[in-house]
Amino acid sequence: MSQKILKSIQNIPATFIGHNTNLALDAIAIDSRSLQNGPQTLFFALIGAHTDAHHYIKDLIENGVQNFVVTHIPEDCQGKGNFYIVSDTLMALQQFAANYRSLFDFPVIGLTGSNGKTIVKEWLNFLLSPDFNVIRSPKSYNSQIGVPLSVIAINEKHNLGIFEAGISTRLEMEKLEAIIKPTIGILTNIGTAHDEGFKNVADKIVEKLKLFECAQVLIYNKNEIIDTYINPGMKVFSWSWNDKSASVFVSKKSVLDKTILNIQFGQEHFEIKIPFQDMASVENAISCLMVLLYFKYDEKTIQNRMELLYPVEMRLKVKNGINNCSIIDDSYSSDFQSLKIALDFLESQKQYEKKTVILSDIFQSGLSNEELYDKVSQLIVSNRIDRVIGIGETISAFKNKFSHCVTFKNTAAFVADFENLDFGNETILIKGARSFQFEEIVYLLEEKTHETVLEINLNAISYNLNFFKSKLTPKVKIMVMVKAFGYGNGGLEIAKLLEHHKVDYLGVAFADEGISLKNGGINVPIMVLNPENTSFSAIIQHQLEPEIYCLKGLYAFLKIAKQKKLKHFPIHIKFDTGMHRLGFEENTIDEMIAALKGNTTVQIKSILSHLATSDDLEHMDFAHSQIALFEKLSSKLMFELQIKPLRHILNTSGISNFSDSQYDMVRLGIGLYGVSNDAEEQKQLENVGTLKSVISQIKTIAAGESVGYGRRFIAEKPTKIATIPIGYADGISRGWGNGLGFVMIKNTKAYIVGSVCMDMLMVDVTGIDCKEGDAIIIFGENPTVSFIAQKLNTIPYEILTSISQRVKRVFYR
Repeated sequence: MSQKILKSIQNIPATFIGHNTNLALDAIAIDSRSLQNGPQTLFFALIGAHTDAHHYIKDLIENGVQNFVVTHIPEDCQGKGNFYIVSDTLMALQQFAANYRSLFDFPVIGLTGSNGKTIVKEWLNFLLSPDFNVIRSPKSYNSQIGVPLSVIAINEKHNLGIFEAGISTRLEMEKLEAIIKPTIGILTNIGTAHDEGFKNVADKIVEKLKLFECAQVLIYNKNEIIDTYINPGMKVFSWSWNDKSASVFVSKKSVLDKTILNIQFGQEHFEIKIPFQDMASVENAISCLMVLLYFKYDEKTIQNRMELLYPVEMRLKVKNGINNCSIIDDSYSSDFQSLKIALDFLESQKQYEKKTVILSDIFQSGLSNEELYDKVSQLIVSNRIDRVIGIGETISAFKNKFSHCVTFKNTAAFVADFENLDFGNETILIKGARSFQFEEIVYLLEEKTHETVLEINLNAISYNLNFFKSKLTPKVKIMVMVKAFGYGNGGLEIAKLLEHHKVDYLGVAFADEGISLKNGGINVPIMVLNPENTSFSAIIQHQLEPEIYCLKGLYAFLKIAKQKKLKHFPIHIKFDTGMHRLGFEENTIDEMIAALKGNTTVQIKSILSHLATSDDLEHMDFAHSQIALFEKLSSKLMFELQIKPLRHILNTSGISNFSDSQYDMVRLGIGLYGVSNDAEEQKQLENVGTLKSVISQIKTIAAGESVGYGRRFIAEKPTKIATIPIGYADGISRGWGNGLGFVMIKNTKAYIVGSVCMDMLMVDVTGIDCKEGDAIIIFGENPTVSFIAQKLNTIPYEILTSISQRVKRVFYR
């Protein structure tokens, strides 16, 4: 592999500057935070809309990385590594991957479409892996960056590739086609995703079909519109529900919870059974069936394998576990590439220093078992895993490659010995191939709560953070507010992610919030914005940094600092510039300066104030007056005490509306969680939290019957009512009930009827095809928290922070 990497990098247009031309390379990386980076890593310093990896090259060199692809060598890194200098590092990564792909010659399946790509890929892997050594895109790695990283994982033992390609606008697919070079193409469903990137549906189809320009065959659902744009010279293998000119004609019928497909293929006629009824899953299954037919699998093999298809979980989830544990659930896949991704995720989300990995046998690596478990062992060591629990006969045979390892031949043996394994105060990654049924292990380790959950999309948080970072001038620091349990989203888990992103400060309201984060292992400096005098001792004990906003508080803290013989303990001075909430007023500044002059027990780390109208441009003059007063007061304090602390006054709206007043640091709050007061900016943020529940019961009531307390809803006709296990004790406003509010069931509005109860609410599902146990959405992308807030005449903050902590938070990527 090293020689193929070296050959691939040498064939891109680049200027080499370095001290070692005989490079030994065995891995490609783009994430500077990964513990897997080392001397044999080739690091591509990508420049994104919000980040520039060149800033982290110095740290990477200190951590042992020696080889880089860059647009320039950072000033303090000259002569310290091997550098390939290119004009565009993303383009170089794509060229590198295309070069690497050209070194292998075996069938490659390329998938694109609006929906279903990842599911079809995972099912094809399941269906074909008994006969092939499959390399496939890990998770949903289908982007301009994800595709190169997927293809680079090919090794000499693989003999079939399955890669998905996703695009959001024109001129992207030709770059992915050059990297994947599929010999077999699959076009899945064409829907509305990313419509904004194309002129119309036809434009989108034309762009997606570019993936198959050199393919030997295209598999697709026959469609007159698509047929119009397919190259007449391309060989197609089509299927249809209604067009008998298609290569394969399909009809279906439902039996209990399954679907029976009737297949007509040339002279062949047979049935297959699949364990799904929803149309999306059925069509995805047919795409897989078409590949089996193209590969000339026999009828019996097709029937046996298709019946075993399963739901695909495409996300890494973080869950609360028993005995103060944190669980990372990746219990449906076990391959080498996705293990690397999961271990990086573990590092970014670990809540406890102790890290345990529960790992099944790993399949389809393309390596011999000896090579594979050598590499797995190296990953375990580089990620500083404390304990490995291996499950499976193969990993058990290589137990000696791991320290602090216990193994079991199967999941049943693990379950039988569960009580003796002593789980507690640790972060546990559960990663297993589907056949090992690791969902049983997740069930044993997961904290038991009710079925209402708030799902937090960590990718969206990362995206929103980088979006606001991109608005900052160089060297401006960023504090992120995680008070009020991370605005209702979960404090510690989000703080872990922010620490991973190297934010400069975290902000909390009260000392106990900061103490909780410190106890959870957070090392980023934490500012306490509303400290009570009684909490000063605890603040000092836990190395938090208090905001001081009045003379009484200043004297109290100086007194305790003197008693404890502190030296230069960090504090933050807040001025009241017009908010009239907390802060030193102008008439107190001289006394404050007198108290601080010559005092060595404390050190002013920052000076701050807070804008009252940063989100309302009608009050622009008032905001500017606050900024002017802040400049005056802070400058006086700095001059009198001869200090140069950080200064900051901007909150989320201020970052966007007062970019010339960023000073040394800004404070990001609600924007991180995907909420903006500006309609145009809102379109650019990603939704973070989705509140979900399930239908507990469905019943039909007659005309004249009522629902809920006080009979506030009276049915005018026979009405189907669904009860949802979430109520005002979970944070749903009673004002959202009785016809104003709604939940989403299968993308359909179901309006709340009657009063919202403490633990449940009822909705009208007349005309909605739903059943007990079906999932429902209370808020997320539709309705948004901003929409609900507007209807309730309040603000999104109140909606988010009202969600009770008895609602389980599930974090995923």
